Amino acid sequence: MNRFNVRVYGILLNNLKQVLISDEWIRGMYISKFCGGGLEFGEGTRDCLVREFMEEMRLRVSVEEHIYTTDYYQPSAFNPEQQIISIYYRVRALEDIQVPMQQIPFTFNADQLKQYELTGETESFRWVEWDHFSEERVTLPIDKKVARIIKERY
Repeated sequence: MNRFNVRVYGILLNNLKQVLISDEWIRGMYISKFCGGGLEFGEGTRDCLVREFMEEMRLRVSVEEHIYTTDYYQPSAFNPEQQIISIYYRVRALEDIQVPMQQIPFTFNADQLKQYELTGETESFRWVEWDHFSEERVTLPIDKKVARIIKERY
């Protein structure tokens, strides 16, 4: 068993000073997080992020500056025998977002509900206004730390 789980996430800010958040129903839990996911064997972190945005949002992105890499022990919320290592980059959209954007957390459209019926998991996306964005808007412990960094930096 692999004891390390490497995750790569993108911070997307738009021209209106909003932060992109993914609301997910996964493994019986509601989670608000930054977009991204697991690094696959043989894949670079930037390539992973490009792939994840394409898979999740059908969105081409450019991976910009590195923001943060986990520098402490964080067990996985889903498997306590795994250590999470998360890497965060700022990303820039190379095209307009085509997937439906929600206003209310954990609002899923018909296609997203169909995905849930097939896999037991689904996700939707929404913008959070900069003035309302804080660590309380995300669920995962490392995301909370990154939210504080983002607010201080940008």
